Amino acid sequence: MLLAAVGQVEWVEKEADIDAVTAISGSGPAYVFYLVECLAEAGRKLGLDKDLAMRLARGTVTGAGALMDGSEDDAGTLRKNVTSPGGTTAAALEHLMAEEGLQPIFDRALEAACKRSKELAG
Repeated sequence: MLLAAVGQVEWVEKEADIDAVTAISGSGPAYVFYLVECLAEAGRKLGLDKDLAMRLARGTVTGAGALMDGSEDDAGTLRKNVTSPGGTTAAALEHLMAEEGLQPIFDRALEAACKRSKELAG
């Protein structure tokens, strides 16, 4: 398949699923880039030099992506593997995974992207 030369190719059975695919994969790189911006800004607010914070954020996302790409484990397992009980990661995840944390934000964001994809399709 021609497209496989430039990335992962997935098949969906229903054309209606294309809008959800667009919300995840089509728009997804922007979400990841924004995550890097947020990590860097949080690091800056903690007192790090702006450029150092950005290098750390970029390297973290690049490294995590490479780890996930090279592993057969799912993302949840990888997250658990790098989270020490009672440690710094667990303290942060307590907020990110709270009822009002990241999941409901992503749910609303992807719902908006999917809705917009449908509108653009006419």
